Amino acid sequence: MVGAYGEGMRAVTFVDGAIEWRTHPDPVPGPGEVLVAVESAGINGADMLQRRGLYPAPAGVPADIPGMELAGRVVATGPGTVRFSEGDRVMAIVGGGGQAELAKVVESTLLPVPDGIGWSEAGGFPEVFSTAHDALLTQAHLAAGERVLVSGAAGGVGTAAVQLAHRTGATVVASVRSGRRRSEVASLGADEVIDPEAVGRHGPYDVSLELVGAPGVVAVLPLLSVGARVVVIGVGSGAMAGINLLELMGRRASIRGSTLRARPTEEKAEAARGLETDVIGALARGEVRVPVAAEYPMSEAEAAYARFSSGDKFGKVVLVAR
Repeated sequence: MVGAYGEGMRAVTFVDGAIEWRTHPDPVPGPGEVLVAVESAGINGADMLQRRGLYPAPAGVPADIPGMELAGRVVATGPGTVRFSEGDRVMAIVGGGGQAELAKVVESTLLPVPDGIGWSEAGGFPEVFSTAHDALLTQAHLAAGERVLVSGAAGGVGTAAVQLAHRTGATVVASVRSGRRRSEVASLGADEVIDPEAVGRHGPYDVSLELVGAPGVVAVLPLLSVGARVVVIGVGSGAMAGINLLELMGRRASIRGSTLRARPTEEKAEAARGLETDVIGALARGEVRVPVAAEYPMSEAEAAYARFSSGDKFGKVVLVAR
């Protein structure tokens, strides 16, 4: 953090579609909240949509400061906080405002950062692992022995999903557009890493985690096993599709959509506890990791967003405090 608490913070700020590094009043933690001096903050697809005016921040969070995940140190606590104290290393998903020098976070949604985990990895962990864990295990009920397709597997959520599915004991088929990234995705535990055009030759699938968009849903329907589950959590390639309901009915399959951002605080806290129970220990032991494709000073967010948009990356683009 550049400034001192109480003197005004700086933050990545959307101004008519542009990105500026602006000064804002320091946030003040309320009951049950803590104030975090942000050391790192991951960039996600939702930030790109918000910049274009397509994914506004939910009520109660800054409308012009992006950032859905962060890591840092607690610098102040509000009334009624019970677990974390000043100086603790923490990370969390937030509704927005994470790409700033300071951010207030509901304490119940915080996760501890394990010893030995660097700030860049911590700042890129909460959103992608929460999203993948919720989609695969809570929504799709992925089980050992099942066959799962992860589309767009070289990105942040994709790399998290491959690792979680592998740990569950599923057979993981990862589709990756870039040939340069396939060996990297395989190193995370994918059993088969394929071009998206080859999806039809590697089914049937019990679970399909759709990170790319509508065309992927259309393509996978004929490839589903009986009772299969499709969970849609990304629509970068399009949100509209015409599907054959007879294929869905004949396979007794289901299609679900999922987001975390606008959920009530209680549900976000529940997702955090699921991660803490199932994944934090594995992160501490090095059994799962957050591949970091690139990191940039938070004041150079424009360049970081350009890197994110350019594609062909393995893992996360992370903003860091410098």
